Amino acid sequence: MSTARFRPRVAFQGQRGAFSEEAAVKLMGAEIELVPRATFVDLFRSIDQGVADFAIAPIENSLVGTIQPCLDLLYKSPLAITGEVIIPIAQHLIGIPGASFAEVEAVESHPVALAQCKRFFALYPQLKRVEAEDTAGSVAQVVASGNPKRAAIAGNRAAEVYGGMIIKENVQDDESNRTRFLLLSSPQSDEQNNNLSQSSIDREHKRREALRSFFFSSKDQTKGSNYTEIEKE
Repeated sequence: MSTARFRPRVAFQGQRGAFSEEAAVKLMGAEIELVPRATFVDLFRSIDQGVADFAIAPIENSLVGTIQPCLDLLYKSPLAITGEVIIPIAQHLIGIPGASFAEVEAVESHPVALAQCKRFFALYPQLKRVEAEDTAGSVAQVVASGNPKRAAIAGNRAAEVYGGMIIKENVQDDESNRTRFLLLSSPQSDEQNNNLSQSSIDREHKRREALRSFFFSSKDQTKGSNYTEIEKE
């Protein structure tokens, strides 16, 4: 009889080293099995496709407000909100080992990450912004290219995973930059959990619905409203 411990499979958008990966580990522990997904659409399909037990999705950032693509997918999804976590987001300019800032001409990253660094780009208008699928993937591509003229904006975790060098630290507009992530699961997961009492299930259901109501009601609000909500945490 096998005594192997169950390792929850948690899907996240992006490649290894992404902020979503960091959020998943913070919320569920280092023993989880991480499942990288290329796009947000792929992320929300992960549980139905049987490749993950949970999905973690960024939903709100203190600088740019709602992560609209995720909110739109959540609105259409039957997945249940089972938890949330907020992590600090420190964005760094990362290049190949030995590169200098004077050599950098183009900076690649996810559009949301680039939007968190408007002051940096205003200070250095010569830098070309290049949108990419995710932060960590940008670092991987920059390092693989070996080109000192290319750099990426991402977190320290991505630099460590892919062997990139941090050229400039904390290029985000605000040092208190944070992102809220939601943990999603199959709506049937509670029914399959015999360790929960019915009252516990009812309480959890109400909590999830309150979270869902908040995010859907904020769908048409301004970014300023979203910033206020996350700052209250």
